[in-house]
This record gives sequence, C-alpha cells and structure tokens, in this order.
Amino acid sequence: MPLKINKEWFVDEHKRTVLLRGVNLGGSSKVPFEPNGATHIKTDFSDHRDVSFVGRPFPLKEAGEHYNRLRHWGFNCLRFLITWEAIEHKGPKQYDKEYFDYVEEVLKIAEKYKFYIFIDPHQDVWSRMTGGDGAPGWTFEKVGLDFAKFNETDAALVMQYRFDPNDPNKYPEMTWGSNKFRFANATMWTLFFGGKQFAPSFKIDGVNAQDYLQSHYIESIKQVAAHIKDLSCVVGFDSLNEPEQGWIEKSVDGTGEVKVDELGLAFTPIDAMVTGSGFTRTVGYKQVKGIGIKETRKEIVNKNKISCWLEGKEDIWKKEGIWELDKNRQPIVLKNDHFVIRNDKKVDFYLEYLSPFINRYAKEIRSVIPDTIIFFEGPADRPIRGEQNLNFDIPENAVHAAHWYDVASLGTKKAWIRGTLDVMRMKMVIGTKKVQKTFTNQLKSIKKYAKGGFPTLIGEFGMPFDIDKKKPYDNFKKIGEKAFSKHIKLLDMYYNALDTNLLHSTQWNYTADNDNKWGDQWNLEDLSIFSKDQQIEPKDVSSGGRGIEGFCRPRFVCCSGLPLKMEFNLKIGRFYFEFNGNPKINAPTIIYVPKIHYPKGYDVEVSEGKYEKNEEEQLLLLKIAEQGTHKVEIFKK
Repeated sequence: MPLKINKEWFVDEHKRTVLLRGVNLGGSSKVPFEPNGATHIKTDFSDHRDVSFVGRPFPLKEAGEHYNRLRHWGFNCLRFLITWEAIEHKGPKQYDKEYFDYVEEVLKIAEKYKFYIFIDPHQDVWSRMTGGDGAPGWTFEKVGLDFAKFNETDAALVMQYRFDPNDPNKYPEMTWGSNKFRFANATMWTLFFGGKQFAPSFKIDGVNAQDYLQSHYIESIKQVAAHIKDLSCVVGFDSLNEPEQGWIEKSVDGTGEVKVDELGLAFTPIDAMVTGSGFTRTVGYKQVKGIGIKETRKEIVNKNKISCWLEGKEDIWKKEGIWELDKNRQPIVLKNDHFVIRNDKKVDFYLEYLSPFINRYAKEIRSVIPDTIIFFEGPADRPIRGEQNLNFDIPENAVHAAHWYDVASLGTKKAWIRGTLDVMRMKMVIGTKKVQKTFTNQLKSIKKYAKGGFPTLIGEFGMPFDIDKKKPYDNFKKIGEKAFSKHIKLLDMYYNALDTNLLHSTQWNYTADNDNKWGDQWNLEDLSIFSKDQQIEPKDVSSGGRGIEGFCRPRFVCCSGLPLKMEFNLKIGRFYFEFNGNPKINAPTIIYVPKIHYPKGYDVEVSEGKYEKNEEEQLLLLKIAEQGTHKVEIFKK
C-alpha cells in the first residue's frame, strides 16, 4: 500500500489523490495494560519498571472486531499510539521485546483491513508521574528528581494521587494541562529540548541532558521501526505528540510575555523552581469565570518545604545561577532572561530547538525505513491560537500534523453550537453560521502554514461525549442514538470545516475499553467514538458507536485527478464533489457512501463518466474519460 506525497496531497500506487480520514487508536494506550494503569486507580508508581503495554489498544483476539468497525465507518487511516514508556520502562536500553512482538502482530492484522497507519509516539505533560503519559519513570531519576514528592509539593497534579472516588467533584476536570507550567514537567522539557544551552553544566552519565534524553527517546522508536519496517500499511511516524517548550522563551519571573491562560495554579518559572526546591510560595489560582479564565484566589504551595531533588542531587537551575538566596534566605531571580536571550539574541523555540530535533528524528528513523513519511507538530496550543511558526528547516517527505480543538466545548464539556469562543481573535461569536465559519477559518489558518508545499493533517480533533454531566448516557437507555444529537450536530460542523478546507484528519479517538464511568481510562477524558457501554447489540457492527452520523459521512476516498471542492449537507443528505479529472489515470475515483445516511439507497448525478455502486463496501466507483472539471452529486432516495 505505497503512499507518496505530491505537494499538499497523498498519492497512491495508481497516482490517484488520496484523502486520509481516520482515528487515533486509542485513548487508553497511554497507560499500562498490566497492571491496569487507568488513572482513577491509586498508585505511587513504585512498579513503574514492571509494567506491560501488551494489549494496548486491544488484545489481539479483539483486533478484527475493532478494525472491521472502523472500516465500516469509512475510516482509512489510523494514528497508532505507542509510548516511550511502553518500550523502555525497565531502564535505559532495556527494551520490552514482548511489546515489539505485540505491536507487529496487531499491525499485521490492521494491514489486512487496508489501513494507512502512522505511528504516534504519544506523550502528555511528559509522563504518567507528572499527570500525563509518555516517558519512563527512570528519566526523573537520571535528572535527579524524586517523583514521589511531586504530589505533595504541587510539582505535578496527578489523578492517581488526588482523585477521591467518594467525592469525585473534588478533582477538577481537564486540569492535567496545567502541569505544563509546574516544576517537574517544565524541567524535563527544558532539558529535553534545551539542556545544552540552558543547563550546560548538567550531565547524565557524562552526556548533556538534551542529547541523553533525545537519544534514548529516538532509539526506542527506532526499535519499533525495526520490528515493523516490512509492513506496507505503516506509511510514517509522528515525531512526538504535542511537544512542549518547558521554560524556553519564558522570562523567569513571568513578566514580559503573552500569558497563556490555564486552569489551576498559575506558576511562573521562578514559582515552580523554588517550590520544587523546597520553598513555600504563594501562587495564583485560575478558574473559568463567565466566558474567560480569571484568577479567583491565592494558594500557599509546598507548606511543608519538601524538595523534589533526590538526596545528594544538586538543584540544576540554582547551579546555573538563575536564582539564589538573598541575605534573608529568600529566593531571588538573578538571570531573568536566561530562557529568553542567548548570545544577545532572542531565542526561537521552533527554529533553534524543535526543528533540529525533528530533523534528527527523521534522519534516525529513516536509517531504518528510508522512505517513511514524517508527521511533525509543535506545541498543541499555538496553532489553535494562530501563533505557530513553520519558518524552519522541515525534512523532506513530511506532513504538518497540527492539532485543533473546539476549545469551548472541550474545556466546559458542553456543546457550543450556537456560540463559541474564537481563540484566534479571543472573541465570542454568536450564531450557528458564525460558529461554523469560525471553525472553517481556524482550520484554514492552520493549513495556510504549509503554503501548499506539503500536506496538512489534523492529527487530533474531537469532542467529549460526557457532556452535560453525562446526561446523554442516561438518555441513551431510553432513546438510543438520538441521545447524541448534540454530538452529531457539532461533529458535523467539525467535518464541514475539514471538508471545506479539503483537509486530512484523524479524530481523537477510538478507545476499545471506554466505559461511561471512566471514559478513556485517562484523566476523566471521554472522547471515544465507541464505548462498550453503548454496545447493546454485539452482532451489529456499529453497535457501541456514539454520534455516528456526525463522523460517518460521505467523502471522496481517492480521486483520479485533483480535488477542488467537497461538501455534505447532513440535513437533506446531499453530497457534492468536484475535481479536476485526469483520464490517463486508469483506476476509478472512489467515494464512500455510508448506509447510515442513505438507508433507502441514493441517486447519483455525474457530469461525465460511468459509475457503479458497491453496496456491500458502501462505495461509489467513477471512471472518467475526459480531461477537465468533473462533478458528482449524491441524493437520498
């Protein structure tokens, strides 16, 4: 299943233009399968070296069921999640060979279902020990940090410590993201991307922290590549999910920068550094108020004055002279521009730190699989706010895989259909048509970064299914799929925006073990388009789906020429596709026509050519004979 890049498009072996539409597989792949790493289960992570991810995203015996369902829903692409921890959890260069064998086997099964797959080395706020997922626990030990102290010092907000099943409301939703400004996560990312410049005196086993951490991360993904290099379904590798800047580009005291609003404790770098080093600090706390995020109170952090540094390990940032104690033994900032100015020049995270990493990664992965496609991305929030900068050295044969979310619906777990916050303009928009236009323009802005030179694939987008305090789940028992009517409307709007911009995408997400109580098994997120708790008729391939009509929709799969326009009107069931046809391409243009929208069949109008319906595969095949613009319209019977 070879797939190549031609400017902004993917091209198959027949030279047809291919549209990738798929899902992230899967949400619970962030945590171990054994012992069960679901984040509502309490743990102190003392067993972090003795875990197994074999069985993520699902046991091999279940693979056919899930792949068949996804193909039935019209998806042809999988963003397949793995983690660094899954590979190298036992210790440096101690690789989990059983996991390699499992990944190879589960992808071999996927190959039978003709998916295009790219591997996603996933992370969120560095690791499970810092409230997310990704890196192994021993990385903290190598840096000199004690992750057992993170919770008590607020160096990280970790559900496994904080969640109380007897009083779940005490644990705030969507707060894992606030970990990016806390001590543990910010320290690790600053070292990962900028250890050479920002902590030059710190070495791990005689190697600067940046090279040490990047080398182990890249080598672990190379090990996966070596095991799956002969699988034709694997078309590429993501460089790293939602990489973070740490403190790079930030002033130490938090002044002189555009402040990114996050919920929870609003740490400045100096707040994080000194509390992590055992000092008490008063820090502002932010909450949603009205249509914005505002500081609502102050909290005293690290009352017990506990240091996160392991005994005998030196505070890296104090050693670099960023801060010290004054005569009253109170922390003061010495180098406020330490992460902002280097050699009398303002630093650029994308140009100086992210770009070299992506190029290094591409070179190393391609030493194993020479022609593999590299899917790259930057920090998740910057493209959403319209602040991304792609003016840097991008490797050849690459795809911009930025993420996009409807922030209002995601953050509040409510369906914002008639009004939303346009985060690019920081302005409320009112009216469904204006909301649709906002989504379309935001995605247009992200695609514009590529300037037509390479494809843009929206690597993540989606919405929570547990909106309105999980009301749809109660309603599902009474009215079935209609309980997800708000989801259908909003997903339709997301896909309308994707279609208008002719964008490739992989929706977040499909979690095989999702349930109504714990969602995707990670930090109370519940964005899976499938749940076993909605699977009331196992013999029905679509049973278990949520909001199916919103994401399972007509689209072109591959096109004998260049796509020009695509749109679908869900209300009346009209699909329109326009393309500049090339009759020299012998293979047909293929359109996916799902039965869920055309239960009584459909009529077709084409401007030229012959077509045939493949009802079993839900496909329409069109063979053209003339050069020029071609139009296809599909109507409900």
